[in-house]
Amino acid sequence: MDEDFRKAALDYHRLPRPGKLSLEPTKRMATQRDLGLAYSPGVAAACDAIVADPEAVWDYTTRGNLVAVITNGTAVLGLGAIGALASKPVMEGKAVLMKKFAGIDSIDLEVEERDPQKFINVVAPLEPTFGAIILEDIKAPECFIIEAELRARMKIPVFHDDQHGTAITVAAAIVNGLVLQGKILADVKLVNTGGGAAALACLDLLLSMGLRRENVTVCDIKGVVYEGRTELMDPWKAKYARATNERTLEDALPGADIFLGLSAPRVLKPEWLHLLAPKPLVLALANPEPEILPEAVRAARPDAIVATGRSDYPNQVNNVLCFPFIFRGALDVRATTINEAMKIAAVEAIAGLARKEASEAVASAYGGNAPVFGPDYIIPKPFDPRLILEVAPAVARAAAATGVARKPIEDFAAYRSELERFVFRSGNLMRPVFEAARRQPRRVCYSEGEDERTLRAVQTVLDEGIAEPVLLGRRAVIEANAAAMGLRMDFSESVRILDPAQDAEVFGPLAKLYAQKVGRRGIPPDAAQRAVASRPTVAAALLLETGQVDAAICGGTGDWMRHWYQAHDVIGQAEGVSRVYALSALILPQGHLFFVDTHLVLDPTAEQIAEMTLLAAQAVRGFGLVPKAALLSHSSFGASGAPSAKKMRVALELLRAAAPELEVDGEMHADAALVQAIRDKAVPDSRLTETANLLVMPGLDAANISLNLLKAASDGLLVGPILLGMRKSIHVLVPSVTARGIANVTALAVAQAAG
Repeated sequence: MDEDFRKAALDYHRLPRPGKLSLEPTKRMATQRDLGLAYSPGVAAACDAIVADPEAVWDYTTRGNLVAVITNGTAVLGLGAIGALASKPVMEGKAVLMKKFAGIDSIDLEVEERDPQKFINVVAPLEPTFGAIILEDIKAPECFIIEAELRARMKIPVFHDDQHGTAITVAAAIVNGLVLQGKILADVKLVNTGGGAAALACLDLLLSMGLRRENVTVCDIKGVVYEGRTELMDPWKAKYARATNERTLEDALPGADIFLGLSAPRVLKPEWLHLLAPKPLVLALANPEPEILPEAVRAARPDAIVATGRSDYPNQVNNVLCFPFIFRGALDVRATTINEAMKIAAVEAIAGLARKEASEAVASAYGGNAPVFGPDYIIPKPFDPRLILEVAPAVARAAAATGVARKPIEDFAAYRSELERFVFRSGNLMRPVFEAARRQPRRVCYSEGEDERTLRAVQTVLDEGIAEPVLLGRRAVIEANAAAMGLRMDFSESVRILDPAQDAEVFGPLAKLYAQKVGRRGIPPDAAQRAVASRPTVAAALLLETGQVDAAICGGTGDWMRHWYQAHDVIGQAEGVSRVYALSALILPQGHLFFVDTHLVLDPTAEQIAEMTLLAAQAVRGFGLVPKAALLSHSSFGASGAPSAKKMRVALELLRAAAPELEVDGEMHADAALVQAIRDKAVPDSRLTETANLLVMPGLDAANISLNLLKAASDGLLVGPILLGMRKSIHVLVPSVTARGIANVTALAVAQAAG
């Protein structure tokens, strides 16, 4: 690495505090009672429960979500036997990845012991502490001995990631590479360089999947592994010895369909590439420099598919694609081991995900480019957030099917929904809304049908089965964009495309209707006709107004208010409400907060405060939550005579008269809304319990500033804005909306349209 990168890496590890891990409590520790529950005397109750039933340890401790990453530092990355102490940054990194990608708490343990039996005797007694063990960076052949004995002695998963994590990702890449090259695993010839723990684990797994042993040649630093060879041999390598006259890698290469390199830089010479079979796979996985550079392969063999272990080339084979998610699935069923069936299930899940379109998160992480399954994308990107949704359930199913799951999952649809919290922060909040939309799908029009975010959202909508999409835009552009992103939607059946500028039979009559609606606002008929053709929000609203769709999603580009006015001109507000309001939800690490009104009414009256609160409370119930409304002010419970404070007090009286069952109180400071102890000190009789989830502001400035300030300060996720009080189900997106955000608003719109 260059000096600048080295310095950046050191600063990353040192600042703002040393290391990459910390421990945080999961329970409140604020009072003497909390202390008594957490430790003495309350902790004795949990201890007694475990004595009575050892399985209770999974219910009362962290064991079920705690994994140890253990090494002796004898084979650390490309650094070699640097020892346990120097390996600690690597082990911390592994633990961080477990937490980041799968929510698994992980502790690194560096054991300064190179004698395999003594190392085993250190690790095996740790079984009561952890739900699983990852062995990492232990050299061969000792790693085989250590893993085998620990697996035999321990009733929790023991997984040497250098072996099996590599094997799973390699196998997934090979499965998809062979699909593209039109070959079958049972028929191909494979040549491996390396012959170490990772290479042999790859071969073992591929054999279990159908590769034939007689089609495998292993080479190491001494050349071909052949029958009768004694130098640098061990029992694990010896099982791949072949009766052959081949002695060098060059001898072994003719006709090889797969080159699998897990060895050293520059081992595969460019002049040998012509020896490979037509349409070969070249997996050059040595790091940091592969056995051959991809550009050299492409120059000599343009028919080859190339993969490396590096992030700066396509097709990165990276263990992070599997190990966090394998352990997620194994822990969630309390597996006693990770067996061959579970590994194969992970291979199939990873390979299958690459054949789907890449997610928005992947495109964002890789410069906005959305990879499509093909020669340069045979394996998912490491930052694909959907890996947990595919791999963990597959592993959990396989564990149950093979009898190693202590607690098999009964409802996999519910399990997948639970896992969505690792993928979509909005998952928990939006789940009841998606379920409601799924029960009664509706026709939804998207005004910005050419936008990539819209198209990704529509693919999600189709996969979730929550709506029948209608896209506005140019057909050729929409179809080309969808194809470029590898989306699977069918424009002849599942998705309808309408072009306001071309489809006169649909939009001609709508232009006349629009002219009637806006004719007395200074817009003549010819201008109205141009607006329908050129303003997609107008066109979408007119389709909704005439019943050709059941809901409409507009905006996401340009000025939000402009789209709002266009939508309101056509649809208007519902009967019985004085104004339309905007409700915004913010998903925070501590929970969910709803803010009203964040976009539309600058200085609402007391009557409008009451009205927006009732409408917002109804919307909060749609999320499966009990609304707890706090009327916020600079004043707290009558402390000020300012007009804004008086307004909130009047609004409270109106609300209590109109909805006596609603948990609402005010006027109050924001901290009193969120902390019951502060509220209890201020007034003894508040009807509001626990933490407020609906924050009602005295004016738009306060609402919008609070929403955006808290969103930025806490990395909150916005859902909405949700329009309250419109006559029909129509919503206007903010420009920063993501594809998932559009899918969320779609679910809200469908649930709203369904009543």
